[in-house]
Amino acid sequence: MKTQKTKQLTTLAMMTAMAFVLTVISRAFPPMVLFLKYDPKDVILAIAGFIYGPFAAFIVAFVASFVEMVTVSTTGIIGFFMNVLASIAFVGPAAILYKRNRTLRGAVVGLLLGVIFMTAVMILWNYIITPIYMGVPREQVVALLVPAILPFNLIKGALNAALTMIIYKPIVDVLRKTHLIPQVDPSAEPTHSRLGILLVSVLVIATSILVVMILQGRF
Repeated sequence: MKTQKTKQLTTLAMMTAMAFVLTVISRAFPPMVLFLKYDPKDVILAIAGFIYGPFAAFIVAFVASFVEMVTVSTTGIIGFFMNVLASIAFVGPAAILYKRNRTLRGAVVGLLLGVIFMTAVMILWNYIITPIYMGVPREQVVALLVPAILPFNLIKGALNAALTMIIYKPIVDVLRKTHLIPQVDPSAEPTHSRLGILLVSVLVIATSILVVMILQGRF
């Protein structure tokens, strides 16, 4: 039991580091929509949630966002709060549903719910927080909710959901081969078409990129 606990802590520490590194890399790229930048760390958080459950994903989200706040972020405690809130809103529904229904359907439905819930939560909190943080009238933020904040969160969520479906199995296979997570009976694994998942996920990613380019006026 102690050994397994140590392995779990080691794996979660690795995932926290990976989430932070992805955040740092993403900061080098220009905003996706207006001042809003894409952050891929939720992919790692979703994988942590699928493996260990929602509470573990929440811990990784909190620690990774805190490290970001005290190192590379310029948005302070407000940025930290919004980062944690967005990650939990996305990962929470996905991890909770997958924990109850460990099938392909459970993962897909959970991620879809995560995208919808995160989008709704971030619209609400941007309406509340952004005018205070940016020092602008609330009406100005309201004018951005539908044309900018709504599509940004939908696209961000769709990209992270698709990437999670693509890399979840390879990462889990590596963790099992290195004995960081327990081996399972192959017959107990969810049966599904990996090719189908890859094709749908690639289509989602390609569509999301195209929508971003349209929003940026490149088409």
